Amino acid sequence: LDRPLTHQYSVFLMHALRGDWGTSIRTGRPATELVAERLVNSLKLATAALVVTLAIGLPLGVLAAVDRGGLWDRFGMAFALLGQSVPAFWMGIVLILVFSVLLGWLPTSGMGSWRHYVLPALVMGWGISAGVVRLLRSSMLEVLGMDFVRVARAKGLAAALVVTKHAFMNALIPVITFVGFMYGVIIASAIVIEVVFGWPGLGRLAYESTLWRDYPVLQLTVVVWAALVIAINLLVDVTYVLVDPRLRT
Repeated sequence: LDRPLTHQYSVFLMHALRGDWGTSIRTGRPATELVAERLVNSLKLATAALVVTLAIGLPLGVLAAVDRGGLWDRFGMAFALLGQSVPAFWMGIVLILVFSVLLGWLPTSGMGSWRHYVLPALVMGWGISAGVVRLLRSSMLEVLGMDFVRVARAKGLAAALVVTKHAFMNALIPVITFVGFMYGVIIASAIVIEVVFGWPGLGRLAYESTLWRDYPVLQLTVVVWAALVIAINLLVDVTYVLVDPRLRT
């Protein structure tokens, strides 16, 4: 601490590049070990939330577009509005009261069997699936009005084939962008959900490190979050090419 600030910072960078981020002030363990353990747990929960997002958002978005102005469309838009309006922490508390306290079907907190994933994954995927419904509906309606879709219908192709093969695949690009971005956001902003459900993930570790002023762990956590967002954005760019072959040229 008696050295100039520039010297201290250069030493910190040299250690960081070698993978030495210091020792946790609270536990005495290397910061890299703590973050690695919690990162795996956060990735598991984020992946479960992504499955919930796609399982709800994709079919509901397609049905809302195909049944424009109908019952499915109204239901999808109501779901999207509700999902983007209800705070995640409030929904988490309500689900715990209903399914854990009153009914006793699911555990209130912790990590163990698949039952521990249900409530936090549902809460995390709820709001994002609402965005997927709205975005996919808009993209599908745009694609359904294009000439190649009209030609496919004029050739006598089945309506289900026109929707799934021609319209849906061409409407996926903006959805992939949104889902990829939100997957990174899920990991980086899961602090509230992980604290509410007692999930031993990276967000909860950041929260605990902030309370204990555990700066080595907190610094590494922020760097890992940033690296994950960058890596996921690169993966999204690769996925574009797989979904739309026109981008390969």
